[in-house]
Amino acid sequence: MQGVQPGMNRHALRIGIDLGGSKIEGVVLARDGTVLSRERVPTPQGDYAATVSALCALVLQLEQYAGEPCSVGIGMPGSCSRATGLVKNSNSVCLNGKPLHADLEQRLQRPLRFANDADCFALSEASDGAAAGQRCVFGVIVGTGTGGGIVVDGRLLDGPNGIAGEWGHNPLPWPMPQELPGPSCYCGKRGCIETWLSGPGLSRDHLMAGGEPLAAVEIATRAAQGDSVAQATLDLYTDRMARALASVINLLDPDVIVLGGGMSNSETLYQAVPGRWGRYVFSDRVDTRLVRAQHGDSSGVRGAAWLWP
Repeated sequence: MQGVQPGMNRHALRIGIDLGGSKIEGVVLARDGTVLSRERVPTPQGDYAATVSALCALVLQLEQYAGEPCSVGIGMPGSCSRATGLVKNSNSVCLNGKPLHADLEQRLQRPLRFANDADCFALSEASDGAAAGQRCVFGVIVGTGTGGGIVVDGRLLDGPNGIAGEWGHNPLPWPMPQELPGPSCYCGKRGCIETWLSGPGLSRDHLMAGGEPLAAVEIATRAAQGDSVAQATLDLYTDRMARALASVINLLDPDVIVLGGGMSNSETLYQAVPGRWGRYVFSDRVDTRLVRAQHGDSSGVRGAAWLWP
């Protein structure tokens, strides 16, 4: 009988961990994707050592429930550098420059798999979510920030730099004169897609257009109720998303683009964005579909579990 190959999953059950800025969520998944257990704990704020301890305690708690050893995948903000093994690009800044992967493997005494939280989202939706069975999938999280992930033939694309899908830190395509140079981004650049399409970006635009200080979801609600200022803000947002996603279609030509995060709850986007992106895509027609995430806020943690084949 053929032995288990390196990198294959020896375990019947999978643990997925989603390390967020305010909470750490963990699940135990059966082979068919059924959630057998789910736990959430607060994320220690600004404390790397406490974060490592909280992650380890959660894994052991879930494994105790499972009653057997499990594979463990972890979704995180930022990524682990292949060159140094240290965390980079994380908006949870206490992780940056730290050997999170090595420290957790040493504490838990097992191999672990890590991926960016947007990558986990994309893998979840491509595995058994809104894009299941599709060959090329681009997953987008549009919330407090903006991230992306790419799955091709069921496999997550990471790349030699570990930044595949970092769509939010490219400049907004086809900018209008009034959009230049664009808002400042925490990455040090100006005019990144994230600064326009994130929830805070939408709120800023609405305020600058003469609207009230509102959260992004409230702007979408008021637009649906006929508020003209909110509708104008959302129309401009829709065009910017169409431009930003058209650049993805021109590069990847995905079968499906899946939206997650707070802005994915705006129903108007699923008709309005595809209605506009055709003018920017280099094709006579666009058959790419824009869909809402099937697993919602649970996609990140499910995708972390699916990091093991």
